[in-house]
Amino acid sequence: MPTEPISPSPEPTAPLPAAPAPTSGTVHWVGTGLSTGRSGLGLLCARADRVLLWDRTAERAADRLAALGLTGRAEPRALADGALEAAVGAGDVLVSMLPATEHPRLLGLAVARRAHFACTSYVSDEIAGLAERAAAAGLVVLTEAGLDPGIDHLMAHRLVARAREAVGDTAESVVFTSYCGGIPAVPNDFRYRFSWAPYGVLAALGSPARHIAQGVERTTARPWEATAAHYLGDEDFEVYPNRDSLPFVAQYGIPEGWRLHTFVRGTLRNAGWHAAWAPVFDVVRTGDQERMRALAAELAARHPTTEADRDRVVLSVALGLRGPDGAHWQGSYLMDLTGDATESAMARTVSLPLAHGVTRLLAGALPPGLNRAASAGEAAHWLAFLDEHGLVSTFSPTFPASARAFRGADA
Repeated sequence: MPTEPISPSPEPTAPLPAAPAPTSGTVHWVGTGLSTGRSGLGLLCARADRVLLWDRTAERAADRLAALGLTGRAEPRALADGALEAAVGAGDVLVSMLPATEHPRLLGLAVARRAHFACTSYVSDEIAGLAERAAAAGLVVLTEAGLDPGIDHLMAHRLVARAREAVGDTAESVVFTSYCGGIPAVPNDFRYRFSWAPYGVLAALGSPARHIAQGVERTTARPWEATAAHYLGDEDFEVYPNRDSLPFVAQYGIPEGWRLHTFVRGTLRNAGWHAAWAPVFDVVRTGDQERMRALAAELAARHPTTEADRDRVVLSVALGLRGPDGAHWQGSYLMDLTGDATESAMARTVSLPLAHGVTRLLAGALPPGLNRAASAGEAAHWLAFLDEHGLVSTFSPTFPASARAFRGADA
């Protein structure tokens, strides 16, 4: 049957961003694990109108507040019988310190209640989808706002900005590295102590890592096989790639005219870690989940973090490149913090940047929708704040020295 020709429909236009939803001044901090530090939670108690700390029972939440020296400054609440769902209101900020698998549920709750959301974890596809709904309602979704991911993003943004000012948007042989680790301040024979379930550490070792090396995209099926020496000052460490580094090329605003020789984000460990963990690698290599869980239980018993132990956080982010005229530019940031009796280094470096991000959210400084820590424009502000509060990022016009991988040709 003949039909009339159909005129092409106009291209759909992107919806205008919703006006930012106002904040109420109330913050719900959900979870009281080891990353809930007195520095971060204390900052929110001082800056927010009201802070509620949620745990399985109100008694546990109260005990955590007492341990942090914050009794009376936040309200303990129990996660039972829909209490959180009933308490979250429009304009509140819901902070998830629960495992990453719980973030989508809490973000869904926040969107349903027209509340804002914050966490420290990486963005999953589910979180990204929910963030689109949040943006349409003018709600802020703050993610990747802890240590790694978090402070490493701030350092990367600042290095890229400095390099572009010096060299411009065309460069050859660009090398970017970002390594972070929570390690024992005094290394034991195993070169590691567990403050949380070891199974997650073992599972991560069995996950492939994608990065750029020798100008080529590479996938390392067993990340520990790309372990390399890494020298910071007069101290030796070991590093290896983890997760997928490639999406961060765009996230960090790397210009298209920069030819990447190396781009890798990874994990830092004390020197001697690779040798000490050889028996662990043998088990992870099998992929046998039952054996891995049994080994995880054994490791937790043999190498726990005790009250007498102090942890240390080391974060090293570096960028080096050569301009089209042959001029070189290089720079690096280093944060090195040891915990003390009042607060672990990990709790401080995770909770303080997150809490600062929430204060920026409360101040209306973050745009609706998905935020990964701070934008390039906010990075300098965040780093200055963290410096003032003891998380010092030291800039050096040098690049850390690294050796080739102990094993494998893709390091």
